[in-house]
Amino acid sequence: MAEDSYLLYGKTGWIGGMLIKLLTEQGKTFNLGEARLQNRESLEAEIEKFKPTHVLCAAGVTGRPNVDWCETNQHETIRVNVVGALNIADICHEKGVHCTLYATGCIFEYDETHPIGGPGFKEEDKPNFDGSFYSKTKGLVEQMFYIYKTLLVLRVRMPISDDLSERNFVTKITKYEKVVNIPNSMTVLTDLLPVSLIMAERKLTGIYNFCNPGAISHNEILDLYKEHIDPDFTYTNFTVEEQDKILAAKRSNNELDCSKIVNDLPDVPIKDIHSAMRGVMERMKANLEAEGVWPDNLPRKKLKPST
Repeated sequence: MAEDSYLLYGKTGWIGGMLIKLLTEQGKTFNLGEARLQNRESLEAEIEKFKPTHVLCAAGVTGRPNVDWCETNQHETIRVNVVGALNIADICHEKGVHCTLYATGCIFEYDETHPIGGPGFKEEDKPNFDGSFYSKTKGLVEQMFYIYKTLLVLRVRMPISDDLSERNFVTKITKYEKVVNIPNSMTVLTDLLPVSLIMAERKLTGIYNFCNPGAISHNEILDLYKEHIDPDFTYTNFTVEEQDKILAAKRSNNELDCSKIVNDLPDVPIKDIHSAMRGVMERMKANLEAEGVWPDNLPRKKLKPST
């Protein structure tokens, strides 16, 4: 049997960079894709050239500095998030190559049947949130993915890392003047990106809610940040209605039911979001202490002393 080999798209992105590090550490054979997803001919030629057993696609448009960018760049958003995503899914299907697509769970919002506190949205639920153009494109294309039998779709939400990258959800909310206090499903990348490679190796397919089980609020995260990182940090809340007035697009708030990923990987420990979040803060503090330098992109510059 031929050795597994990987072809990664999204090499310059945040999650893509983490996947490169993981693949390297695990000694995997991999190549980095250069083709743009919306260019089908180039994409197909590249996949044919490398003949991977697995494609990992972490490429996509999320917008900078945030998804509001997609509101005024709708054609580019469609080209990448819809045309590009379908291109890679379709080519891999035609060639019998397993494809893991890092997608989003920001396509739902709490409603009468899925209130705060549960039950959470399941994989088979149809998206009910299109308050941003970004979420609209993601929700529409996901409903077309079910026909592709070599495709694994991972719904990532509010991704979190152990560092203070500008893409890290923790970093983002520490810089906000005000935050909403609503529990949400979230994805701790340190915990779950290795799980995604296990899923790819096992050639699992279909849609998965790719989050740590449970939901955690912005306030709970910032309280942990204050406890572990900066004791002088303060924050203020405001309502969703007040938030909507200062944004170009609405934001999704939801809890995703993670029973499927937990049940399909009984031998792979997956921490609940509260345990995972505490682990993030402990590792973040250790990383900051080891580096001895506070990132310039943060408003506070006082690390809580070790006890």
